[in-house]
Amino acid sequence: MSELRVAVDAGGTFTDVCIYNSSTQEFRVTKVPSTPNNPMQAVINGVKRGEIQLADVDLFFHGTTVATNALITRRFPKASLVTTKGFRDVIEIRDGTKDNLWDAYADVSGPYIRRRDRFEVTERVDYAGEIVTPLDEQEARELARKLKRRGTTTIAVCFINSYANVHNEQRMRQILEEEIPGANVSTSSEILPEIFEHDRFNTAVANTVLGPLVSEYVKQLDDELTAGGYANDLLLLHSGGGSMTPAMAKHFPVRLAASGIAAGAIAAKHIAEQCGYQNAVGLDMGGTSTDISLIHDGELRVTKQWGVEYGHPIVFPSIEVLTIGAGGGSLAHIDIAGALRNGPQSAGADPGPACYERGGEEPTNTDANLALNRLGVSLAGGALELNQDKATRAIKEKIGQPLSLETAEAAQAILKVANSNMADAVRLVSIRRGLDPRDFALIAFGGAGALHGAEVARELGIPAVIVPPNPGVTSAMGCLLVDIQHDLSMMYTAAAAHADTDDLEQQFLGLEEEAAERLRHEGVADEDVVLQRGISMRYQGQWRSLQVSMKKGADSLKEAMETFHQEHERQFSFRQDAQPVEIYQLHLRAVGNTPKPTFTPFEKVPGATAEPHARRDVYFDGQWHDTPIYQRDSLLSGYELSGPAIIDQLDSTTVIPPNTTASIDEWKNIRIQIIETGDHA
Repeated sequence: MSELRVAVDAGGTFTDVCIYNSSTQEFRVTKVPSTPNNPMQAVINGVKRGEIQLADVDLFFHGTTVATNALITRRFPKASLVTTKGFRDVIEIRDGTKDNLWDAYADVSGPYIRRRDRFEVTERVDYAGEIVTPLDEQEARELARKLKRRGTTTIAVCFINSYANVHNEQRMRQILEEEIPGANVSTSSEILPEIFEHDRFNTAVANTVLGPLVSEYVKQLDDELTAGGYANDLLLLHSGGGSMTPAMAKHFPVRLAASGIAAGAIAAKHIAEQCGYQNAVGLDMGGTSTDISLIHDGELRVTKQWGVEYGHPIVFPSIEVLTIGAGGGSLAHIDIAGALRNGPQSAGADPGPACYERGGEEPTNTDANLALNRLGVSLAGGALELNQDKATRAIKEKIGQPLSLETAEAAQAILKVANSNMADAVRLVSIRRGLDPRDFALIAFGGAGALHGAEVARELGIPAVIVPPNPGVTSAMGCLLVDIQHDLSMMYTAAAAHADTDDLEQQFLGLEEEAAERLRHEGVADEDVVLQRGISMRYQGQWRSLQVSMKKGADSLKEAMETFHQEHERQFSFRQDAQPVEIYQLHLRAVGNTPKPTFTPFEKVPGATAEPHARRDVYFDGQWHDTPIYQRDSLLSGYELSGPAIIDQLDSTTVIPPNTTASIDEWKNIRIQIIETGDHA
């Protein structure tokens, strides 16, 4: 009987593997270097290194960066856009905004499909869904033949107002598929049946250009796992915090654009709940970047609009994560003004930091931690051996000498800049929403998060830091905690006070039928399906709406209106009960429950003791400290220690600085308490 559940999270520098035995409730973890040129190879390498027998695997989860990297690098297959006559430039005109309004030279990057690859056809649907001008089928067929001659097989069809009536888009799709056998065609009404043509068009375009890349990657990986003995569907984590099968990933590849990022946020929420914190900040620091998530009142914040680049919105419900260029491989450099900078450029996995001895010559955060003896010379259980001399030399030549600093001072300065960058990002996701970070716990994970977590927390005034049992593979563990999930929506405009509740119910039932069909297609049993309704409303005259949950029953709409008023007051500090409320959109979250790991707490050992396996001088706050080095698996629940200390393990290193205490709780988390000093009080 299959008893293993495996999760693989592919990052920019390392690929993490988490193996859970449902029979023994035991976890195993491992890490392998990522293979950016062929991400699938790192997954297979992880399976081999973890000595996983695929025939014994019940569920295989995967968080991937394939879609994210494709959008960043813009390495797409040749693609075209077919749109309504007069709307060829919608995705280039955008919404008229800029990321930096006052910088005349910083413009938004161009659309994913070039203008010469965007074509118009005669058709028109009005705002109410009435066909004003039927699709000119002769013109459409001539265009399809032209695209075939050009060798174009990846096509987005985006017609104006198609969310209100899909007929013309669907007919255009049929013609394209008739004339170009095997074409990959996405329609905007299928991908995002919502108002606002720029959002809808851009989401459909992103889905289109990602289609061949994601489909090929997923198919190859699925075939490889099947050949190895895995008998079930590969489950892919999507940006909304759920998973999807390869069949759905083929239709909605754009949902994988934030796949790996979401996993860490889900894991952070789980750890916060485990430790009794309703408010927590997730600090997921990897080799290339740091992902910051916010848990407030026990819930992760979800956004409906995000993008890899500004000006290219992807409109799907996604866990809100702020990503900054601060990772173990972030390059330290001196700018033209002579100031020390850290990131966002990264050494990546290849050539990597100077200490990797793969050709990298610029100092990184990893080099700085190694030079200060906070990091040992062996990473990932010996998968990487680090050269401290090369790290020290790079810091001395590139930073120390130009700034007239000793090498240790220069290394500490590098880390201080990195920590400040991360602290600023935490302030951005908390203070801008009226939340005080001092009321939160900091959950530090990722390969480098535990190295920096305590010092980031001190800078923010956060009193408690939690380092999970396997911080380097925590994101992979997050993949084990998700269900199969789909998010459906439709436009529905009506005055809430006078809405036809029977018609409203029928529309929800239609969404539920579609959702159930999707889940059945993915092999989810009816008894494992959970459907959660939502409704977007706004005060009359407002542009943007606010989504709230909606129950079933006669009074459900009235209750949703009251929830809307309350939520509007919480988010925007005012409510207008006398102002008419409009229904704007209907939403449905369809969840197919999957088996979850069972976590059993350990008994705390009164007076638990541990002996360090080594000692070395570690640099903190301008001086070297004789510091004990512990192996994490030797620390029992209930053990307490005072900083400074270093805790080593396969997937990460935890730094316990001076003026902190640490303890091992019943879940084997390291809980670090920050002791206020005169400098930081």
